[in-house]
Amino acid sequence: MTETKRTEIATLGEFGLIDHLTEGIELVNASTRRGVGDDAAVLDMAGKATLVTTDLLLEGIHFDLTYTPLKHLGYKAAMVNFSDIYAMNGTPRQITVSLGISKRFSIEDIDALYAGIRIACEDHKVDIVGGDTTSSMTGLTISITCIGDAEPADIVYRSGAHETDLICVSGDLGAAYMGLQLLEREKAALRGNDDVQPDFAGREYILQRQLRPEARRDVIEQLRQAGVKPTAMIDISDGLSSELMHICKQSGVGCRVFEEHIPIDYQTAVMAEELNMNLTTCALNGGEDYELLFTVPIGDHEKIAQMEGVRMIGHICRPELGMALITRDGNEMELKAQGWNHLG
Repeated sequence: MTETKRTEIATLGEFGLIDHLTEGIELVNASTRRGVGDDAAVLDMAGKATLVTTDLLLEGIHFDLTYTPLKHLGYKAAMVNFSDIYAMNGTPRQITVSLGISKRFSIEDIDALYAGIRIACEDHKVDIVGGDTTSSMTGLTISITCIGDAEPADIVYRSGAHETDLICVSGDLGAAYMGLQLLEREKAALRGNDDVQPDFAGREYILQRQLRPEARRDVIEQLRQAGVKPTAMIDISDGLSSELMHICKQSGVGCRVFEEHIPIDYQTAVMAEELNMNLTTCALNGGEDYELLFTVPIGDHEKIAQMEGVRMIGHICRPELGMALITRDGNEMELKAQGWNHLG
């Protein structure tokens, strides 16, 4: 059995590590005038509105390296930022990557992490233009800032939903949460037994949704091609219920969501049954799906109906009617934000 090569980060130093990680990066956006190598990146947005978002991921809080490959983690860290830009109806253009690294990580480890980041950037035509590295006493920390742009008239906020608007969602919900539950179960079951490997056959989809999510650029492109501009939009990071409540509160409206219309994958349903968990609760509150939740005028019904991978799940109503889930048997249940609490 061949030993994995391990190069101590100290052999390169901070600037050597930056040079190593960013070697060969080619800039693809005209708005990137200067990337890595100076005190700051230089961007020219040519009159467009600039969008900026930042995500901070901490080992032990946001990810567990027991079952998360570093390459997948890098890919996911970039994707969650791209998703925020798409949720504004914008286009991601550049990112900066800052890392806090403890001594247990080698150059090869950080190479794997950065490989995932670079693949995500190549897939979405995003430039890596800078960042920072420092030592960490608490494991691995990843902070990515994404810069995007949009025509001012194209930007979609959370605050634009109106009464009678249709509520739409891309993809399916609850899969990432079920993938996490599966990984946590296997971690507990195999603790102390390194010679046994878990059998994930037939569960590949929910694992992918947890470990390697995709930002929904394709949905934004479909909307643009159809000539549909959402009235409000948000990405689903903390759960459908929580995100819908954000839209309703910021728009000053109420909503009705129909349980029977919430899209759920077969593997998600099977896993929920196996774990004796309520499937609808998982879909409403699981989080980390990174799908797009948006509202559109009712007049766009036919256009939305023809879109692949987009489902209409309810409608916006008057604020005094509140926010409710209509169950399969016709009862109303108040929506509650039970998703991920970052400070819990």
